[in-house]
Amino acid sequence: MNLREIDVYGFDYDYTIAVYRKNLNRLIYDLGREMLVSHLKYPKDIILPEHGYDPRFAVRGLHCDIEKGILLKIDAFHNIQMGTVYRGLHPVPDDEVREMYHGSHVDIESLGGFYGVGPKMYQFMDLFALPEMTLYANVIEFFIKHDIPYDPEYVFFDIRNTIASLHGSGVIHRAIEDNLDSYLIHQPEILDLFKRLSGAGKKLFVITNSGFHFVDKGMCSLIGPEWTGLFDVIITNARKPKFFSESSRHFRQYDPTQGVKTWNKVERLSKGCVYQEGNFKELIKLTDWSGSRVLYVGDHVYTDLADVSLKLGWRTGAIIPELEDEIHTINSAEFKRSIVWLTALEVLINEMQVYEDPESQDVLSEWLAERDNLRKLTKTVFNAQFGSIFRTYHNSSYFSRRFKRFADIYMSSIVNLLKYSVNHTFYPCRSALPHELSFADVVQRCSDKTHHSEQS
Repeated sequence: MNLREIDVYGFDYDYTIAVYRKNLNRLIYDLGREMLVSHLKYPKDIILPEHGYDPRFAVRGLHCDIEKGILLKIDAFHNIQMGTVYRGLHPVPDDEVREMYHGSHVDIESLGGFYGVGPKMYQFMDLFALPEMTLYANVIEFFIKHDIPYDPEYVFFDIRNTIASLHGSGVIHRAIEDNLDSYLIHQPEILDLFKRLSGAGKKLFVITNSGFHFVDKGMCSLIGPEWTGLFDVIITNARKPKFFSESSRHFRQYDPTQGVKTWNKVERLSKGCVYQEGNFKELIKLTDWSGSRVLYVGDHVYTDLADVSLKLGWRTGAIIPELEDEIHTINSAEFKRSIVWLTALEVLINEMQVYEDPESQDVLSEWLAERDNLRKLTKTVFNAQFGSIFRTYHNSSYFSRRFKRFADIYMSSIVNLLKYSVNHTFYPCRSALPHELSFADVVQRCSDKTHHSEQS
């Protein structure tokens, strides 16, 4: 992707421009838990401290089997990663998993539709989903522990609707507005990025599902009160992904001074003005921003990236904050040594299995046991329950598959773009297929990297 060819840069707001501290997850969890008790009459004991939010439990991209009441991690080929299937806070034994799914593969019908939502499974894709998954697991755990009969579907939809209502009603937005410094991370580089792009003659726009009042409070804190003048188009209450997939809602201009929408028909989109609702067809008609000269950056694979990539032909950038921790882990000497030995061990196992004498089979059994331990080690260094968001033991995760399908580039923060010229070209890395890469090359490359890291 050649940035020289990008004339227009678009951004989502939440978790793209505005980055939140991790204590926001605890707030969402606590508010959801309290609403379950007060509105849906869930047992009051679920609000006790021992059932509080654990930031170490879940990772993004997990699936929930709505009918079975479990969280699980699936790879790019629809295979379940054994050891990452949880009912409540406890892992489901591998034998039980294979019995439930008649193996370890999940059929495509069960995985749901294009947006990761189906009658049987739901994929948690955004960063706001972390407290929701933890609340779901804790409630199920509470019911199991106290022998309370429950239907997994009821619990899922109760929690799904409760968390959605917290967002839709403005409860979470008001809590953030009242304590901006507690929840919003201030990054002065954001203003530098926007000024640099604007100074290079690039057009800038924002499309967000959040309302103007909430966005304005955050932008004033992050950038300053004159922030609207930086953007050529500002669209709030966009209702993505429907903004990109439906064409029935027209743009309405919003008057920030009066706090109301105007009644005149929107026939042009003016710089510094605020618009609500709308749809992508009208956006293209009024701006002529189409094709690969537009780069849109957001954190949600389905809501932000999928439709604009497939339907509009825009270039896309995914925001994945977890990248920083994952890169730190994979560059540790311990992880590199484990991966090198695991790779070597699997080659040895592959060669040893042809020998059927008792002595060879004993050695093979020892190696297989050691392989299992190494696989668990290289999983738990990322997250004790579910491992890396990007990989299962060997394959890419389903989360990886989806964002790689819809994102041209990905980064931990939009400020990473400051490290590159507006004329920089990102070249794709050639991925070797199994028959193109010899084991010796893998071991040598990994060994060299490990040796280098230990020397530096």
